Amino acid sequence: MPPWLQTALRSWLSLATVDITPLRRHRDFRLLTGWRAISFFGGMITYTAVPYQVYQLTHSVVATGALGLVEMAGVLGFALLGGALADARERRSMVLITEVALMGTCVVLIINSLLVRPQVWLMFAAVGVAAALDALQRPALDAILPRIVDRDELIAAGAVGTVTMTSAMITGPAVAGLMIALIGLPLTFGVNLVTFALGLVFLLALRTVPPPPDAERPSVRRVIEGFRYARSRQELLGTYFVDMIAMFFGMPEALFPAIAVGLGGPKVLGLMYAAPAVGSFLFSVTSGWTGRVHRHGMGVVVAAIIWGVAIVGFGAVPGLAPALFFLAIGGAADMMSGIYRNAIWNQTIPDSLRGRLASIEMLSYASGPSLGNFESGVVAGLFSIRASILSGGILCVVGCVAAAALLPAFRAYDARTWKPATVEP
Repeated sequence: MPPWLQTALRSWLSLATVDITPLRRHRDFRLLTGWRAISFFGGMITYTAVPYQVYQLTHSVVATGALGLVEMAGVLGFALLGGALADARERRSMVLITEVALMGTCVVLIINSLLVRPQVWLMFAAVGVAAALDALQRPALDAILPRIVDRDELIAAGAVGTVTMTSAMITGPAVAGLMIALIGLPLTFGVNLVTFALGLVFLLALRTVPPPPDAERPSVRRVIEGFRYARSRQELLGTYFVDMIAMFFGMPEALFPAIAVGLGGPKVLGLMYAAPAVGSFLFSVTSGWTGRVHRHGMGVVVAAIIWGVAIVGFGAVPGLAPALFFLAIGGAADMMSGIYRNAIWNQTIPDSLRGRLASIEMLSYASGPSLGNFESGVVAGLFSIRASILSGGILCVVGCVAAAALLPAFRAYDARTWKPATVEP
């Protein structure tokens, strides 16, 4: 092979494969990645099994969509508190305590599924409590990453995280669908309980992550400081609004159980939940080139538009295989958006505000899918499943274009030229 061709191939491979430098260099990042792999896998099992059981008991797409409202209520109630605590307390302890509490919600789901008549209200309660605990945990978890890798490794670390997450999102629903069909719901939830126990081993080995030196006691004033900073930065507002628009209009997951009934049951349901993750995974493992893109705001906008187009395709095509293809395209677009949103957050937010800004970001990405699932369920109940999916995808594209037009600083954000505020809150 000619030398010039060897050089070209090496260059192409470096751009088309994920950069694992942070894994090689940082012990704590390896531990955090191991925990995330186990945690996401178990979480996706429950994420698939709960709406399946709710639909099995109620035969209502509105009921499965209402799970999203319960999740949103938990997030809205506790995310800001979680952010304030993450900026004032030792962050690893926050993750550990909430993880143990989340195990308790898994136990409740196991016990409920063993009852002769499982209680739907108890499932909603467990989902709401789990969402609240996740809202307390996630800001501390997000604030840990910039402390354990170097700044120039943030995009690579984010890509490794997405590969881990999407791998679990592929295997989790697929395994859940098979387990529901073969061993039943109680043992399916039990597998998630085992993953909690394994994940704690990794968290306990992680070094402590103390709060910033200028940390203060949590207070309303400190929370308001976070909102003021976010409001002053169009590049941050753009990431919140575009993601919320895309998820609110283009999130049809609440309809998956009803769609799966006519296509093959729980095994097909697992494939539908896994398909977006397949697209995300393929994008992640070929994401080396994303480090060469510096217009991150425009990258988020383009990705959200592709997501909307993919949802339109999912609603328009007949048959399982084409539907899974468009869901995979949507998953790839969602991952592209996530990589660039995380880059903007990690590059522009001061460490003293990371927890509070992570809680605001959580409000945006959690409320969007939760409300979107409810919206898709209501529209499907009023009209039809196909009308719900198609209208949502179209409104997603229109909304994202409008947000980009109204936020020029976000649209023009360039990591090479961005400068922090002269005075930070």
